[in-house]
Amino acid sequence: MRSRSCSAALEADPFDPTAPGCYVRRRPNGFVAHFCASADALRALRRLTRTELHGHGFDTEAVDTVQLVVSELTGNAVRACGDRVPLVVEVYVSSFGLAVNVHDPDPGVLPVRGTTPLDSAVAERGRGLGLLDVLAPGWHVRNSAIGKQVRCRVPVPAR
Repeated sequence: MRSRSCSAALEADPFDPTAPGCYVRRRPNGFVAHFCASADALRALRRLTRTELHGHGFDTEAVDTVQLVVSELTGNAVRACGDRVPLVVEVYVSSFGLAVNVHDPDPGVLPVRGTTPLDSAVAERGRGLGLLDVLAPGWHVRNSAIGKQVRCRVPVPAR
């Protein structure tokens, strides 16, 4: 049998745990995805996030916000730890809105806020954590069994 990449498995069936290098576990209120970061896997993760949250009845604005938070956190983990870093991403519905947790293996590399203003028209980087402050106020970092976990709570209107 020919092996499939994580992104191919997620495209075919977002909850297929049989793809090499990828494991996605559906939860009653969301999902947990284990994978090695790549451009294809991150695109598939955004699609999985969109599919799952629309399935829970969230509107496009809430889904777009959570996709942006997932993209920022996974992008930060890749910049900090390198390409193909193993990541665990949790997205789930909670009593306060939507939760996004991203685990990476390096507890010593902590997120650092850039000095670039959010309204800078020319900056291409350095605004991600400021954006998280706006979209997911109160985000924080804690040590985890994997390394570290960045935890976000995205307030969204009731469904």
